[in-house]
Amino acid sequence: MNNLKHFDGPTFEADVLNSKEPVVVDFYADWCGPCHMMAPVVEQLAGEYAGRVSVGKLDVDVNQEIAIRYGVMGIPTLGLFREGKLVDRIVGYPGGKAPIKAWIEKHLPAAVAEAGAA
Repeated sequence: MNNLKHFDGPTFEADVLNSKEPVVVDFYADWCGPCHMMAPVVEQLAGEYAGRVSVGKLDVDVNQEIAIRYGVMGIPTLGLFREGKLVDRIVGYPGGKAPIKAWIEKHLPAAVAEAGAA
């Protein structure tokens, strides 16, 4: 089951900023090699965190104004949003799923993280 979302300008506020759960946004571009390396990891995490964290992609070429608003200077960039605010980011591909998963886990409320581990 693919829980990966696709974010864009018209729905960004509703899907990301007004989300009740944390949201991970993969800022990417089709021409970006490291973005292609990150894509399968992001897809896996979307499945693993279904119901606890929204995970989606945002094409920076199509949505330049959003990328500029959040200071995305290099891609891939993963942005973690909570309660309508960008609270953390990872710039570049960190080499695998484990560092990204650890990064997400440190931003989850303890009860949500434990529910996923059960």
